[in-house]
Amino acid sequence: MRYPEVRRDGTVETIHGEAIADPYRWLEDGESAETRAFIDAQNAFAEPVLAALPAREAFRERVSALLTAPTRGCPWVRGDRVFAWHSDGQNQPVLVTADSVDELDDASAPGTRVLLDPNLLSDDGTVAVTMASVSPDGALLAYGAADGGSDWRTIRIRDVATGADLGDEIPWTKWNGAVWLPGDRAFSYWAYDAPTGDALTDEMGAGRLMRHEVGAVAADDAVLFTRPDAPRMFARHWPRDDEWFVLSTDTGSSSGNDLAVRRHGDDALTQLVEGHEHEWNAIGIHDGSLYAVTDEGAARYRLAAFDLATATQRTVVPEHAEDVLLDASLTASGLVLEYSHDASHRMQLATFEGEPGDTVPLGDGVSITGSDARQGSSTVLVSTESFVDRGTRHVVEVDGARLVAHRSLPTPGPAAPAATTTRIRAVSSDGATVPAFLVRPEGDAGDAPRPTLIWGYGGFNIPMNPGFRAVLAAWVAAGGVLVVPNLRGGGEFGSDWHKGGTKERKQQVFDDLFAIAEHLIETGITTPEHLALHGRSNGGLLAGAALTQRPELWAAVLPGVGVLDMLRYHRFTIGWAWASDYGDPDDPEAHAYLRAYSPLHNVREVAHPPTLITTGDHDDRVVPAHSFKFAAELQRAQQAAAAADAPVLLSVDTRAGHGMGKPKDAAALEFADQLAFAAHHTGLQL
Repeated sequence: MRYPEVRRDGTVETIHGEAIADPYRWLEDGESAETRAFIDAQNAFAEPVLAALPAREAFRERVSALLTAPTRGCPWVRGDRVFAWHSDGQNQPVLVTADSVDELDDASAPGTRVLLDPNLLSDDGTVAVTMASVSPDGALLAYGAADGGSDWRTIRIRDVATGADLGDEIPWTKWNGAVWLPGDRAFSYWAYDAPTGDALTDEMGAGRLMRHEVGAVAADDAVLFTRPDAPRMFARHWPRDDEWFVLSTDTGSSSGNDLAVRRHGDDALTQLVEGHEHEWNAIGIHDGSLYAVTDEGAARYRLAAFDLATATQRTVVPEHAEDVLLDASLTASGLVLEYSHDASHRMQLATFEGEPGDTVPLGDGVSITGSDARQGSSTVLVSTESFVDRGTRHVVEVDGARLVAHRSLPTPGPAAPAATTTRIRAVSSDGATVPAFLVRPEGDAGDAPRPTLIWGYGGFNIPMNPGFRAVLAAWVAAGGVLVVPNLRGGGEFGSDWHKGGTKERKQQVFDDLFAIAEHLIETGITTPEHLALHGRSNGGLLAGAALTQRPELWAAVLPGVGVLDMLRYHRFTIGWAWASDYGDPDDPEAHAYLRAYSPLHNVREVAHPPTLITTGDHDDRVVPAHSFKFAAELQRAQQAAAAADAPVLLSVDTRAGHGMGKPKDAAALEFADQLAFAAHHTGLQL
């Protein structure tokens, strides 16, 4: 197999005394003619190989059917209106509003209508709405539109009654949603200066927390918070409160945060916590106390409350002996607590003083994907998913810690593909037990090794819970076995589990994955000839490291939009924020352990398994240069190893970003290629 010719130059950078060759650094310039020619050549090389895969069209049809099946997001109430994201097969979901929860699905109801249809914002469905915030009185919608998969968005304001946009337009915003301020005619947001270079790759400087008055010119917006002397600091105004302004600051994607408060109209902030050592997720203010979920002194988290008159802290809900407190909400009469039990979710009610009450019957083996609880209401709206449930909406009535009523709203469309889910556990390199979800198609007796796909992540305190993903459901529906491991670095078992897979301990994440893979092989669930690995973003790093460290374990590897150059990830857009998980490459100690596992820098001239690398050229979160450079080096090594029967392909979507808001038709094409590639090389027959 003759790969496209890719120029290697003599670029060498000495970092902490080590000479690091970087012969493909020129691929970091995404707009150069040479890089565009590289993309064209790689796509032209990959497409015939992918087109020849026997299951490609079958998977495209299967994935398309799953992606276009009706979905209903978790409703939320503002003023006397109800809002929810609905999809009936469009590329982008539409925002629907109605007079009541029960009328959301009834298009004939007088008050039910589409408030915002993102599909009308572009001809090809590539403009997505990635932020929507309705004012507490239900009168105004602030929404952020992102083009081509970029994280950059422009905020506009729509009148809910008329459905017309006002003249407000706020460019160059990211990350934070709009948080409405008292009076419901102003909100806070996070913004940056307009980029002077490449908006999709250049490292970002200091941002600003801004205040926008409806009807004002964005250039005149007031600055609420900025730290030019600390450009790597984020700030967020949350939770919303009519009396108090609550400010949270942090320095990375999974770092601790500080909290400060002031009364609206005052200038001076009162610092409640500082040092960025622990997480403090503020949820609301009740009776003069600010409630916050924290891991301070509680690896599985506890609910604390700050007396705002004295800035003193007390514990309301102590750390659970086994389960992780994920979140909490305030209702008119009590608390709603969300827990993770062995990586599945449960919901429990409690009094304001933390006395436990009734459990909300959301089902077993589910993930809570959305909830809406308000301090002035006794109604809680919840949405859940599982590997075999495309989504269920729950209406919960509470009275303090007592459950008054619970019902589910009907879900339109077909049921999810039938499957059975169990838990397996493996012992990792340090002796710790690592669990995983094992999902088998209905009727699979497990009496013979099966083509198996591992979907992994392991980072940034993000849990891998039971959830419905079209790409994974299509694999199971085709007869494949799915494995979703709960690796160190994730958020399934508390802050110690997360920190156990960060910085100098990152190799433990990969070791956890290898333990799961070896367990699958030892127990006869699969074999190396039937085992594929897929991961996206930080999961793409997982796949790249697994590919370079243990190539013999895999029949196919699929790194998607992966972080693959660990020595330069911090040089692009928001990459520096990931140092909270990875460590800072500019630090000599961090450089040593990053260099030891960085996929790009550990490619050897040995036979690697068939590999399909995917990315989008508009990805301004994990810039596509990661995938470009890794693909070029891996192809060179594969060719040197004369491994002609194991292709290394790079497929670049030229109108996509990191994945958020990707049109369904484009997602179906990408997923079909990945699944057909994995099926072909693991022996899955459709």
